[in-house]
Amino acid sequence: MTETTAQNFINALPFAHALGMRLEEIGKGRARISMGWDPRFVGDPATGVIHGGAVSALMDTCGGAAVMSYPGALTTATIDLRIDYMRAATPGQRITAQAECYHVPRRVAFVRATAHDEDSENPVATATGAFTFDRKEDR
Repeated sequence: MTETTAQNFINALPFAHALGMRLEEIGKGRARISMGWDPRFVGDPATGVIHGGAVSALMDTCGGAAVMSYPGALTTATIDLRIDYMRAATPGQRITAQAECYHVPRRVAFVRATAHDEDSENPVATATGAFTFDRKEDR
């Protein structure tokens, strides 16, 4: 999958487009996607912290993009996604998710992901997921 194809994939997802997700890097079962802070996505008006659902969507999209970039993959869908929120993201900062396929048997890709803001090397959230996918040779 080329970067242009991957960005078009992200832009075609209305939720990802609405959240302003931007592809940073993709290839060989790995992806990095970022999302800027936006007051529309704040979950706590008193602190300005982004809602966990926006972080979840970012990590899910990044995991799916990593699977789509795995050699031979055509389509994907999330089977399971577990997210552990480690801390609140710093208000006003871009959040970047990185995902990697770590085990890919016949039709399921297992993915690990992390999300960081600009402030810290400590993650905002971590995730593990399972994604079903179709392979080119199966079509």
